[in-house]
Amino acid sequence: MAGMATHVITGAGSGIGAAVARRLHARGDELVLQARDAGRAKELAAEFPGARTLVGDLADPDRLSWAFSHQSLPDRVDSLLHIAGVVDLGPVGELTPKTWRHQLNVNLVAPAELTRHFLPQLRASRGHVIFVNSGAGLSAHADWSAYAASKHGLKALADSLRHEEHAAGVRVTSVYPGRTASPMQARVHQQEGKEYDPGKWIDPESVATTILTALDLPRDAEINDLTVRPGR
Repeated sequence: MAGMATHVITGAGSGIGAAVARRLHARGDELVLQARDAGRAKELAAEFPGARTLVGDLADPDRLSWAFSHQSLPDRVDSLLHIAGVVDLGPVGELTPKTWRHQLNVNLVAPAELTRHFLPQLRASRGHVIFVNSGAGLSAHADWSAYAASKHGLKALADSLRHEEHAAGVRVTSVYPGRTASPMQARVHQQEGKEYDPGKWIDPESVATTILTALDLPRDAEINDLTVRPGR
């Protein structure tokens, strides 16, 4: 991306999202960081001086439109990076509708709603939408049904969007990281009842590198799907 680009990022508070935000911030790009509430927005603004924040709870996608109508949205958006996600493991026999809905809302419905909001700006800039998916978006294992369903859905959202917006020059990339050393991974291990050793998993910086590679690719090409597995 030539010149200073503007990126809307979800999940910039930790893990992969924080790594991506740091890299883009360091190179002088404009950041618009989504935060679930005003307190979180304040923390992100302190961590990334000069960044703008956008408050809206991804767990409640029905209210995002209302929340955004009370804030000023950026006029220019070069990329929309969907990196926020939640995970709650459990067998199908025990997962409640509330648990299903929470993961579907944050991981799938909210990204669709954010994309809808920013499509006019993305079309104008011939921008890029990046969905940070998961290995669970390609195959589902025992106890992962709700999370995997949300991520399989995210793949469908990305694939449809790519076909719909190709003529408008909007690029769409799905990134499927394997297990990455992050607070989410610590939580997964806790739920699995396993010892967590971050050294065994992918460093968020490595996933950030793959995301920036997709973003910075010359205009004649587009990375559609990128699978990143632990190299150790």
